Amino acid sequence: MTRTRAVRMRVYFMLAWTVLLASCGGAAPNLHVLEKPKNVDMIVKMNHGDFWKTVKMGAEVAAKEYNVNLTFKAPQNESDIDEQIRLVDESIKNNADAIILSASDYMRLAQVTDRAAYYKIPVISMDSEVASARITTFVGTNNYEAGQKAAERLIKLTGPESRIGVMNFVRGAKNADEREEGFMDYVARFPGVEVVDIEYCESDEQIARQLTRKMMKEHPDISGIVALNEVASIGTAEEIQELGFGGKVKIITFDSPAKVMELLQEGIVQGTVIQNPFNNGYLAVQYAVQVMEGIEVKEREDTKSRLIDLDNMLRPDNQKLLFPFVK
Repeated sequence: MTRTRAVRMRVYFMLAWTVLLASCGGAAPNLHVLEKPKNVDMIVKMNHGDFWKTVKMGAEVAAKEYNVNLTFKAPQNESDIDEQIRLVDESIKNNADAIILSASDYMRLAQVTDRAAYYKIPVISMDSEVASARITTFVGTNNYEAGQKAAERLIKLTGPESRIGVMNFVRGAKNADEREEGFMDYVARFPGVEVVDIEYCESDEQIARQLTRKMMKEHPDISGIVALNEVASIGTAEEIQELGFGGKVKIITFDSPAKVMELLQEGIVQGTVIQNPFNNGYLAVQYAVQVMEGIEVKEREDTKSRLIDLDNMLRPDNQKLLFPFVK
């Protein structure tokens, strides 16, 4: 890391810590701390990655605040749908008081979600939706809108006459489908822009790298690529850098792991669409408490997304999103 970049990062972290301290708030209005602890299981897509670590952090803060026993569970890999179904079944058998679920597959998690509701266990959907009418509420990003933001910036970078590629993550995941749909609908406004390839990396960095290499070999005139989640972003951007196309092939990513932020500063990545995983985790637990207490909750909570680049990343509100777990 160069001296200039090291100084920048120290500034970023100091700003982030200041913002985080200033932003700490109390409990939701009219919601009291539970007198008797309740058991809430949070089941997400995989058990590693900065995004899920931040979701867990937000959930743990809310759990401590509201007197909740939180159990965080996930498969090793996002593509292991069967294991996620097993984990939900396990929570049902263990009589969890509520389940927070980020479904890896929109359709395949529906039956087990309905089964939880049959046993009167409320299910809060977070980050990625599931095809069940028994969900009590959804907390997360408007993924269609996020996909449109990514497309808008990529086309601004590549121009209205360009060839671009898409690196998606898990086929069948609702948020993956919605991001791709939003992206493609925006691209459709520009007859001169051609999407030459759409790949699915199964949320595996090495597969993302392999597919990026294949994409560039088959379409050497690609001028831009969008990567639609954290893992796809790291694998795609690193491979573009290794192939020597850094800065030539424009890249818009999703989320803000340290590697993506480093590549943004180096000019390999031109922008990244960030979400609010800390709030996703916190609000999901808060709504679970409300549901268990018989308090009505809204149908959807949009935790927003925004596009970050070198020009706006130092804004205090963006720093809060980029570095929510600075200590």
